[in-house]
Amino acid sequence: MHNKITPLTWQTDLKKKIDLDIQAIDDDFMLFDNVKVLPVFNYPFRVDVTTFIICSRGSSRGYTGLKYYETTAPCMITLLAGEILQHEFISDDFEGLFIVMSKRLTDNLLPNFQDRVPLDISIRENPVIPLCAEDLDLLKIYYAMLKAVVEMTENPHRKEIIRHLMIAFHYHSSSWLHKLPQQTASPTKQEEVVTAFMSLAEKYYKTERQAGFYAEKLHLTPKYLSQIVKTDTGKSANEWIDEYVILEAKALLKSSKLSIQQIADELNFADQSVFGKYFKRVEGISPKEYRRK
Repeated sequence: MHNKITPLTWQTDLKKKIDLDIQAIDDDFMLFDNVKVLPVFNYPFRVDVTTFIICSRGSSRGYTGLKYYETTAPCMITLLAGEILQHEFISDDFEGLFIVMSKRLTDNLLPNFQDRVPLDISIRENPVIPLCAEDLDLLKIYYAMLKAVVEMTENPHRKEIIRHLMIAFHYHSSSWLHKLPQQTASPTKQEEVVTAFMSLAEKYYKTERQAGFYAEKLHLTPKYLSQIVKTDTGKSANEWIDEYVILEAKALLKSSKLSIQQIADELNFADQSVFGKYFKRVEGISPKEYRRK
């Protein structure tokens, strides 16, 4: 199986934009303050960098994975490396400071896997953190310090200094996640089942596309699982599985150079023909037509 996914490479794409004032250290770290490099795409795409956007003005909306988000300034937006994104709208008055990091550098901030995973999960659940004026001012100070260090080109330790500043930035911003409103009422049994199903679907959608697999994992009948999921979300279990598969397929078709056969392999379809029929059933057009449009 072909496992190499080539995502939209923002490091390269950004450096091609000669009108931008970008401060960078190799391909690991970049700073800039021009929103026009954050494009509005009418299709999902996978990113290979983690991006922090300190938004001081304007609004935006879109999706990270299947999670819808809306932003209104002031706020901080965090888009993790490996996420499938879709930006639907960015207001003309949007102003933000962008901190872009390679996955390698991001992973090195918190090398302990047990520390990193809970934070990643929290960020994926809450990609947008509202800020008060004081919080916004503090993040602008972090940005100014980072920019000053990047500009110290003669300092052989500047990447290490950046790493420690970003560790502080990470811990500070993660503290705000704990201040977000939490659900106070205990989830119902049905809500617990739906949450467990969605977690399993996100984990296994590439190899398991039938509700029966997930029902067995949850010790339920497929009919009962689909009934619970449909009642709670408005979509059946199989429809949610299709959503995950098609989202991944769209991202691969638009933001990778993989052939359609390689994408079919990546998603564990028997062959390109089976993948094409599946995609057309859900989307109404073939993978080739989707890639061209």
